[in-house]
Amino acid sequence: MDVMFTISDINKVAKQLWNEAKQYKVWALNGEMGAGKTTLIHALCGMLQVTGAISSPTFAIINEYFSPVAGTIYHMDWYRLKDEEEATQAGIEDCLYSGNLCLVEWPAKAEGLLPGDTLQVYIELADDKTRRLKTTAPAKDES
Repeated sequence: MDVMFTISDINKVAKQLWNEAKQYKVWALNGEMGAGKTTLIHALCGMLQVTGAISSPTFAIINEYFSPVAGTIYHMDWYRLKDEEEATQAGIEDCLYSGNLCLVEWPAKAEGLLPGDTLQVYIELADDKTRRLKTTAPAKDES
């Protein structure tokens, strides 16, 4: 997927992303501060009918939501993590390998913990109002 969008298109983009990538359980959302990672997750969770507050887990590291469409969703923000050891102590691996949908902001902070079948999602600032969203699917295992 490679699409340009504005904030007014975020719900449409979230739906398109879900339709194209729902088979992946771990999504690594990459982008600079203010690119729209949390906004996209909020739109995605809204589309998936998550009830309750959807917010960035910057201090909690992991928020857990429930969706009648997707089941349990883990929203993780690794921005404040020092290293992979701290991530492990926070219980991140339990979430990543739970089989539930995991949406990870700032994945580079503990990149080595991500499963090999992680979907990479890149959000780039094109200008003040426009973003570019690209995805890179994991390579298929040919063995």
